[in-house]
Amino acid sequence: MEEATPLFDRDLSWLIFNHRVLQEAKDPNVPLYERIKFLSIYSSNLDEFFRVRVASWQSLNKLGKKKVKKNLPVDPKTILHEIHEKVNRQLDEFGQVFRNELLPELRSNKIFVHLNETIPEEFSAETEYYFRSRVLAYIQPYFLNRENNREPFLNNRGIYLALQLQPPSENTPCFAYVNIPSDHLPRFFKVNSVVDGHHYVLLDDILKANLHIVFPGYDILACHSIKLNKSADLNIEDEYSGDLVEKISKQLAKRNVGPPSRFLYDQEMNENLLKQLVDTFGLSEDELVPGGRYHNLNDFMKLPNPLYPKLKYPGQLPVKKTVLDQGQSIFETIREKDVILHFPYQSYDYVLRFFNEAATDPEVEEIKVTLYRIAANSVIANALISAVNNGKKVTVFVELKARFDEENNIRWAKKMQNAGINIIYSIPGLKVHAKVALVKMKSKKGELKAYAFFGTGNFNESTASIYADHGLLTSHHTMVSELDQVFNYLHKKKKITGFEHLLVAKFNLQERFLEMIDREIDYARKGEVAEIIIKLNNLEDEVMINKLYEASQAGVRIKLIVRGICCLIPNEMHHSENIEIYRLVDMYLEHARIFVFRHGGENNMYLSSADWMKRNLYRRIEVGFPIYDPAIKKELMQLINLQLKDNTKLRKLDKNHKHLPIKRASGTRKVRSQVQFYNWLKSRG
Repeated sequence: MEEATPLFDRDLSWLIFNHRVLQEAKDPNVPLYERIKFLSIYSSNLDEFFRVRVASWQSLNKLGKKKVKKNLPVDPKTILHEIHEKVNRQLDEFGQVFRNELLPELRSNKIFVHLNETIPEEFSAETEYYFRSRVLAYIQPYFLNRENNREPFLNNRGIYLALQLQPPSENTPCFAYVNIPSDHLPRFFKVNSVVDGHHYVLLDDILKANLHIVFPGYDILACHSIKLNKSADLNIEDEYSGDLVEKISKQLAKRNVGPPSRFLYDQEMNENLLKQLVDTFGLSEDELVPGGRYHNLNDFMKLPNPLYPKLKYPGQLPVKKTVLDQGQSIFETIREKDVILHFPYQSYDYVLRFFNEAATDPEVEEIKVTLYRIAANSVIANALISAVNNGKKVTVFVELKARFDEENNIRWAKKMQNAGINIIYSIPGLKVHAKVALVKMKSKKGELKAYAFFGTGNFNESTASIYADHGLLTSHHTMVSELDQVFNYLHKKKKITGFEHLLVAKFNLQERFLEMIDREIDYARKGEVAEIIIKLNNLEDEVMINKLYEASQAGVRIKLIVRGICCLIPNEMHHSENIEIYRLVDMYLEHARIFVFRHGGENNMYLSSADWMKRNLYRRIEVGFPIYDPAIKKELMQLINLQLKDNTKLRKLDKNHKHLPIKRASGTRKVRSQVQFYNWLKSRG
């Protein structure tokens, strides 16, 4: 009988990653507002985790044990218990950091966030005026046990106050809830009537202090905050027929009425009020999560910093890419040589220039691009509209099933289509996650030439300032020709004849990666040096993990930098004694995928849009691309080596996936790779 692959649970691994984010909030060496940012990111990440992963497990749990056990390697009830246990421990830690470290440090900087207290009397006139003039416009109270002209309803991720009230001239208490309108107004109100320091009051507390205006004559017996997460999955029953845009649009409207995945409530709430809410919203026990007095603490990302730029990391002005700045045209430059861009260390404006110049260059005939997550105010989409108005043929593949970006993608797709752009929508049963663009030119002499952009991150100028990614600009004839094949497949389902250079999921990506690992195994078995370095967001696929275990057993040295989910277990006896796993969390989100295979000292290198997850390898169109230019290889190896030498933000994972700090030997210098790589690029001009 074949031995089962030792794997770490995917969801527990993700929770460990999110705990690493929380650790940055705990680090006293991190500037105060950066710590607050990490606390907010932790909260936001957890919110999405419950809406997606926990909601899925809860759905499976409700199917019935026999049906579930037949198809799943783990009991949903067991994994849900482990998730809640781990999350509860982390939330205790979250509360300790917030209350005992961050709030006191804010106060030491004369920034006062008034929490867990009655609004001070000297603020009351100003806050009541604000409530009556601004807040009251958005208030929608609802009585639970009385006749209403609408059904009780909590918006997904909305925050509310749940109330137990004593009506005037009645003996029996009643129950109600009222929305905290943080979707319309800032969560933090700055009090201007006090000059000693900077004082902020939460919108929640302004509402609490003025409930007598909302419920005149009632006594407030109990008042507690609540929040309901709902499943974020879109239930598209048949992607293969009918209008997919219409189907997704209808499902988006239903997302707000999805099944509950987590009901957060103030743990001080009395049993009568909680029971009333459970009955009203049909909640089950595994959906109830006791919490603190405030929810949606990811809103602390928007806490004003009156001392800015103090209490933040020093800003890094993007490093210039001299070779692109010196050329008259971006296309003239990349006709001569490949160019690599590193975001956000270098400006994303070069990518915008690529599209802007393509839109206006009279020699450009055609532009093709895939868009997965489009910026809300996309310069790229507007450049494409200009291109079609300038007589270019423009084809854009828009992925409608990019979770949480569906609505924005549909909006832009319709706008581009109305402008005359040929829009290709989602492929049924697949997501197109590739980040690629192709520009075709015809010179006055009749010479045909094509240029490509290959990226590891989205064509999104908003996220490019915080996501660490790479983009390759090239005119490599065969790579560009193969990319055209990918677009022809997306557009007309034309048969792909084969790829010599590109790695394309659903066609050859996994197969080629397996071949490259096998090649290193052969080197190791011959007694030669064999090494693999892989940088990913997520490592989950059992086939790829098995192959890495096999390589380790053969003597291949393997170093993995995995930001998020990692199901491989390091130091597992007879499987991974030659594998080291690292995680890097710092001011930028590490989003790039890089693959280096020693290949007898040649250091074959690929970048990709794909993680090694089942969804990326089997249910998506992804594009990996080789790096051939020796100078570009050197740049990327400089980055990887700096990250592996990082002794500040890097952590090593043990067999239990515990984060182990990198010990700095006495006398050795401090290495913080994100800062050092920026300085290295800057020093090279």
